[in-house]
Amino acid sequence: MQKMAVLLSGSGRTLDNFHERIQDGTLRAEIQVVVSNVADALGLEKARKYGYPAFHAPDNEAINEILARYDIDLIALAGYLKLYIPPDHLRKNVLNIHPSLIPSFCGDGYYGHHVHEAVKARGCKVSGCTVHFANEVYDEGPIVVQKCVSLDDDDTPDDIAAKVFARECEAFPEAINLVDEKGVDYFWNRVKA
Repeated sequence: MQKMAVLLSGSGRTLDNFHERIQDGTLRAEIQVVVSNVADALGLEKARKYGYPAFHAPDNEAINEILARYDIDLIALAGYLKLYIPPDHLRKNVLNIHPSLIPSFCGDGYYGHHVHEAVKARGCKVSGCTVHFANEVYDEGPIVVQKCVSLDDDDTPDDIAAKVFARECEAFPEAINLVDEKGVDYFWNRVKA
């Protein structure tokens, strides 16, 4: 069972997904705390409604001060839109989801709708999502799970976003369960990032 902190910047759709899957027993995790860098993020309101401790913290230092109060195994970046630097003892334990198939359409500046617009502009026939461990470089850490979606020629960036998010809702819980089963070091030792 992974004891998670969830970091978010927006609406908390991924938090909703985690909460539902924890409730139905398909996600082996407990959410210890939710933190947002945005004071009025809808995700914080949802976290409080679900009964999770929820805080606004504007920067890494403030986030890490909050996390130090909780017993955390894993930090899930659930739509967190800043580069996060964890405390040393959790340096390898930060899991992120990216809305493309890394190494395509990733890195600095590729987040959210920017990714789907770039995928559409390139005329891609597939897209998807990648759950990976985060390090100090955007989208570079070891990959845990990838899920693919087929694209139609007339798909808009909004259509692509909807298809990819549906797969994200499967991929992120699957990745957390794999980390719970195999351990963090398995993934860091398996590939050279």
